[in-house]
Amino acid sequence: MEDAQNERSDAEIIRDILGGNVDAFEALINRHQGYVCAIVTKKVPTDRIEEVAHETFVRTYRSLETFRAKTPFKHWLASIAVRCCYDFWRDHYRRRETPVSSIREDGWEGIQTLLVDGSANASNGHAPNREALRVLRWAMKGLSAEDRMVLTLVHLEEYTTAEAAALLRWSVPKVKIRAYRARKRLRKVLADAIPDR
Repeated sequence: MEDAQNERSDAEIIRDILGGNVDAFEALINRHQGYVCAIVTKKVPTDRIEEVAHETFVRTYRSLETFRAKTPFKHWLASIAVRCCYDFWRDHYRRRETPVSSIREDGWEGIQTLLVDGSANASNGHAPNREALRVLRWAMKGLSAEDRMVLTLVHLEEYTTAEAAALLRWSVPKVKIRAYRARKRLRKVLADAIPDR
């Protein structure tokens, strides 16, 4: 039976589920579990990955009737996973303060490079060090969930604006404006925290 499920397309399995065979949803979970976990792993703390991945599949199941095969199921599922990560940060984030004084000098230098270059990608020759990423994670705690998510997608994971818009279910102009404003807010958080030299 499992081989038969693997040969069926996502759309066929979804039709089967909507037709009353709710057990067929397990085939979608088995097929896409790794994909969802890969998305979630980049966006939530390690100890919450399983919870957010589970929530992604719960929401997917509840929303199956709204799926229109205009885009691949995998893309639709990715947008739900990103939304679950966004909601995790909005609803469940607990601030854990990192004392600014505990951040080493190379962390501040690395974060200034990130602010100038606008990207954490190593291909630009300025890969942030571990301490700089720690500073960045600390500073992003001071931002809203929306700001954290748009900065993560556009600048840290380097999705295009259109890709980020599709994942967040926002318009492209909204992503551009939100990313611009989020960068300004992040710079202010960091400028306020950077020790006087």
